[in-house]
Amino acid sequence: MARGELRIYLGAAPGVGKTYAMLEEAQRRAERGTDVVIGLVETHGRPHTAAMIGDLEVVPRRTLTYRGADFTEMDLDGVLARRPELAVVDELAHTNVPGSRHDKRWQDVQELLDAGISVLTTVNIQHLESLNDVVAQITGTVQRETLPDQVVRAAEQVELVDMTPEALRRRMAHGNIYRPDKIDAALGNYFRVGNLTALRELALLWLADKVDEQLDAYRAQQGISATWEARERVVVALTGGPEGETLIRRAARIAARSKGADLLAVHVARSDGLAGADPARLARQRVLVESLGGTYHQVLGTNVPAALLDFARGVNATQLVLGASRRGRFAQLLSRGVGVTTTALSGPIDVHLVTHAEAGRGRRAAEAPAALSRRRRLLGYALAVLGMPLLTLLLAALPDLTLTNDILLFLTGVVGVALVGGMWPALVAALGGSLLLNWFFTPPFHTLTIAEADNLLALGVFVGVAIAVSWVVDVAARRTREAARASADAQTLATVAGGVLRGERPLPALLDRLRETFALRAVSVLELVAEAEGRPGRAREAAAWRVVASVGEAPPGSPGAGETTVPVDERLTVVLAGRRLEAADRRVVEAFAAQAAVALRQERLAEEAATARPLAAADRMRTALLAAVSHDLRTPLASAKAAVSSLRSHDVEFDADDREELLATADESLDRLGRLVANLLDMSRLQAGALGVTATAIGLEDAVPRALDELGAAAAEVTTDIPPDLPAALADPGLLERVLVNIVANALRHSPPGHPPAITASAHAGQVELRVIDTGPGIPEDRWEHVFLPFQRLGDRDNQTGVGLGLALSRGLAEAMGGSITPETTPGGGLTMVLRLPAAEERGEA
Repeated sequence: MARGELRIYLGAAPGVGKTYAMLEEAQRRAERGTDVVIGLVETHGRPHTAAMIGDLEVVPRRTLTYRGADFTEMDLDGVLARRPELAVVDELAHTNVPGSRHDKRWQDVQELLDAGISVLTTVNIQHLESLNDVVAQITGTVQRETLPDQVVRAAEQVELVDMTPEALRRRMAHGNIYRPDKIDAALGNYFRVGNLTALRELALLWLADKVDEQLDAYRAQQGISATWEARERVVVALTGGPEGETLIRRAARIAARSKGADLLAVHVARSDGLAGADPARLARQRVLVESLGGTYHQVLGTNVPAALLDFARGVNATQLVLGASRRGRFAQLLSRGVGVTTTALSGPIDVHLVTHAEAGRGRRAAEAPAALSRRRRLLGYALAVLGMPLLTLLLAALPDLTLTNDILLFLTGVVGVALVGGMWPALVAALGGSLLLNWFFTPPFHTLTIAEADNLLALGVFVGVAIAVSWVVDVAARRTREAARASADAQTLATVAGGVLRGERPLPALLDRLRETFALRAVSVLELVAEAEGRPGRAREAAAWRVVASVGEAPPGSPGAGETTVPVDERLTVVLAGRRLEAADRRVVEAFAAQAAVALRQERLAEEAATARPLAAADRMRTALLAAVSHDLRTPLASAKAAVSSLRSHDVEFDADDREELLATADESLDRLGRLVANLLDMSRLQAGALGVTATAIGLEDAVPRALDELGAAAAEVTTDIPPDLPAALADPGLLERVLVNIVANALRHSPPGHPPAITASAHAGQVELRVIDTGPGIPEDRWEHVFLPFQRLGDRDNQTGVGLGLALSRGLAEAMGGSITPETTPGGGLTMVLRLPAAEERGEA
């Protein structure tokens, strides 16, 4: 059975028209004869969307009961039994009611697709799992309903339903998205122009990446290797040389000229596993690339131009940036070089050859370590000096051998010397052996004269073969040692990287691993003090440096206090103490030093962020307090002032009823003002951590009536159900009363007329739970945390109800007493606030 096809309508925000566009497509399919049914469509009360359903067949929903309330979900079995060609299923990221077959609706859709049923569905960009934290940072709202990106990426078609932020806000203002009582709050919070613009950009960029993946897949399926310039991609080739930073910045400027262009850096490593480029310099260049918004890549290849072009074509690059050759003029005469060869083979890819300060200066070859140990080289010289004369004596005692046999035996001796001591001892053996062969075994004997041309040729071949064999043996030994060294360096770097990733503090973990790897006593990271910057003479003083990180015993405090100094940049230096490192080890240490600088930068950024976070929170609090004082305090003050001024006026005579009403207005306004000021002061104390809490055992049957009395006549109809055997709660009586007043006042404000809130209490697992239940409009689950933010009033369109501190203050006070406040959905609609407090050990403590 063929799997069904999935088509997703992607939007940047609610209300852009995803469901409407989906139903339009369903109507078009039905008109063409496709068997279409609606599994589930959420119209949200929008008449145009409901009208678009038309005469399409609708599979009845399934009713589920959860916590005493009835909910409806898509009847998955009903749709499977109906087996249409196409099913319409709205809101792919929806979480199903507990008791459903699957937890998420996208899992229902996967089952439909597996059954061969194609599906039309919708999703908003904020529901993608990979963008959850980004959306929360932009909008301040954490999306609790998410789905894996792979579900959307696997869709056969993803269509963007787009709308400008201004047009979407107009739709909102006209009442085409939310109910009128939610419009003002939505426009002032989630549907701000900045939020919508950022979400729209996220949707466009995500879809662009999806289209890019489809283009790459198509080119791979069709075997298309030519570059399609659908999007600017600039690739910069890095050799690990000193010109790398110049090339990276040049490539970044080229990419910046095109909006949305990608910057990629690539280094072609030797496929034989031998060390080539400087790892420390490559590490610094990688950091620079990533800081400029690019990505770093490394590929293997023996043919550098071919490897570069294969990579560039694989990523569909449009431009390739190379550095001018560092080789000298003579070397350029012998071969064209990477730049010229790459340009000749690049085809439609534009190649930029960038000049730099190192161009034409020649490659500075690193000092190559000896291929063999000193002991083996000395043994090789001994064999050359002693072995050749001994072989001569042996051959002289065997007079029946010809010159050809003598040459072969001498050649065998030279090969043996090469295997033991390398090239130079073998050259000594070859030179000495040729002289001995000429003197003792080539006529005329005991003279260096060679009478026959054949003998001269034989001796020449002998010397040439001996030199060639010696060179091959030496190169093989050198390559073996380099490969072993490269493997050890790579293993060391991988171990260090793993240790850093697993550590809670990257910099100390990196330095400690470095100290252990090279058996050092101590490692320090030193930073030049500000007073010594730009003053080379002062930089040589020990007082000009300060230790920013160190490990080990007696860490060095200045560059001169250690055996090895590795500069990172103009200000940072890594100093190693305990032993002096070999030149070959320094390359790896330099790579570690570059990573240490990155780790130090990350730690400082984290510290700055941690320092700035409370400052930003305090600044937001001050701003909100000023707004509250200037705006929300004005109403009760104005009401009280007007009432008192009217009573004091001699121009108007008030009867007893009018005077009583004015006095009541002044009293009510001043009470409201007192509560508002108390909330502001308590919130300030909570923010400063200066709120005093005295927890005692208190019965809720005593605390709840006092809180209702403080609310006055408005709370007269609130129903309570507190069991007589309920354990006492451990709480501060005054703070508990404030919490209850705020929670009940919030429930009263949102309860419909004739349906007052209810208060119930129970005990579970050492806690006392008190529920304040209202049957009002409720709050979507993804907005629950938002109601606990200071100065937020969801759905309020007036400024008569305070500054939105009630629930935020209540949660803070509850947590200060060791409790918590969490919202729940009221069965049948509404919101339930659950206050949990620790229970007293004995009922008699109350």
